Amino acid sequence: MKVAILAGGVGTRLAEETEIKPKPMVEIGGRPILWHIMQHYYGYGHKDFIIALGYKGDYIKKYFTDYASLSGSMKINLRSKQVTHLDGEVPDWNVELIDTGAATLTGGRIKRLQPYIGNQTFMLTWGDGVSNVDLNKLLKFHKSHGKLATVTTVRPTARFGHIEFEGDRVARFTEKPQTAEGWINGAFFVIEPRVFDYIEGDGTQFEKEPMEGLARDGQLMAYKHEGFWQCMDTLRDKKLLQDLWDEGNPPWKSWK
Repeated sequence: MKVAILAGGVGTRLAEETEIKPKPMVEIGGRPILWHIMQHYYGYGHKDFIIALGYKGDYIKKYFTDYASLSGSMKINLRSKQVTHLDGEVPDWNVELIDTGAATLTGGRIKRLQPYIGNQTFMLTWGDGVSNVDLNKLLKFHKSHGKLATVTTVRPTARFGHIEFEGDRVARFTEKPQTAEGWINGAFFVIEPRVFDYIEGDGTQFEKEPMEGLARDGQLMAYKHEGFWQCMDTLRDKKLLQDLWDEGNPPWKSWK
């Protein structure tokens, strides 16, 4: 089963980073957030990736072109130009990098992947969010209901600290809990190929007409994820993820 990742957005709210690189290449713990997402899927046995490129897509192409050759320690004979790798593990990934247009919207990027995905069920996510969602349970849920699409829904992290009261007295502060009410689109989809029929073209935003059409037709189901989820929209989000990584046990790390 292929895993499609949308990695073509500009990331204007991370302009300090995205002036020189695409948003999915902004680093957490010295690795692009795209790498963290792919490692999560790989931890569940998924190794066939198809990445929709757009803004500064060549940056991502170069990263994967150099990945295997520059990983780990190496010995080089300058005269013969022979390179011997001494250590370092390279994941067993098959990565297709597809140019989907600089200005194409999310639905259009998905539509442009159709020739490469073919007539098969596939997984889909955005290239800027990490989670500890159980992908095996997500896929099992999707297969159980027989509809065209499953979206993982999440409770977003509160932007500010939470205050608990006893009457009018402030009892305690709680640091950034998940919100108690309301669910949002956390991406991490499972999609049947007939969903392509709901997407008109490059100017279609997947979160609008296609998802609304699927919901109207009773073809969109929600997998409710109560665990960790965090997107990286701003420098504040990046710092939060970096701090979690630096603590040594980031909640999205499903691999060894």
